[in-house]
Amino acid sequence: MKIHEEDFHPIELEDKDIFDRIYRDYPIQHSENTFGTLFCWRSYGHYKICEHEGCLIIKGETENYHSYRFPIGPVKPDVFHATIKLAQNLGEEAPLLILEPWQYSWMREHYPTLKLKPDREFFDYVYKSEILASLPGQDFLSVRKQLNKFRRKCPSTVELISESNMDEVLEFLVKWCQQRECDKYTILKHEKEAINEAVQYFDQLGFSGITVNPKGEIGGIAIFEELNPTTAVVHYEKALPDCEGIYKEVNIQTALYLKDRYHYINRESDMGIPGLREAKERYHPDHMVKLYYLENS
Repeated sequence: MKIHEEDFHPIELEDKDIFDRIYRDYPIQHSENTFGTLFCWRSYGHYKICEHEGCLIIKGETENYHSYRFPIGPVKPDVFHATIKLAQNLGEEAPLLILEPWQYSWMREHYPTLKLKPDREFFDYVYKSEILASLPGQDFLSVRKQLNKFRRKCPSTVELISESNMDEVLEFLVKWCQQRECDKYTILKHEKEAINEAVQYFDQLGFSGITVNPKGEIGGIAIFEELNPTTAVVHYEKALPDCEGIYKEVNIQTALYLKDRYHYINRESDMGIPGLREAKERYHPDHMVKLYYLENS
């Protein structure tokens, strides 16, 4: 069996039906495989997809790398072998990404001589939603103190993101980007574009979200969706620095909203950013969803 480059097409909104159908039967665990992530970041990753014998294969291209992802779907060894061969033929240092735990196990069993390297920067942090919503015990003492301080200084209301406040959300994002100087930095330019895509196609992508509103104006937002039947994934958490500790409020309000429907909350990776890693570790993840890549020799 062969899979060809011409079998792939650029990801588009209509492809969500393919993802929904396959993921319903073969749930995913890593946030990088969600349709919402791939669609919103498509101008950065130039993502293409191919459905072959019920398996979904994803390809990404940036200035720095070209790579395929291990197929998602039923166990079809011929499809898996063809994808691995296609990846190896790229001649890249990391031509194949393995994001789902079962994929790593399959590769280890069937290709024990291939080198699979973990990429810690893209391990997803997964937390118990009840823990994020209650912040119990000594482990969360400093977080609770910062949260209480924020609430004393900046009492806030919380609203769901909907059509009625979407214009305010967009105004908030303009302020956020101005303060972060998004247009000066390539990755922030792409993040600005991705989050604006998330808001523009909010309902079509199946997203939900909340706003935290100190002083009657939006000061922070979270945008999330279902990752699998037991887990929600938070794609975006953004806040203005006017009220110290607002990220703590965004985090707990998100967990309070999600905890009765999902046992876990995936808060994505830290991308190797030291401050972000410290912030995510401070909340004591229950487990990580690891990403591996095939190292071409």
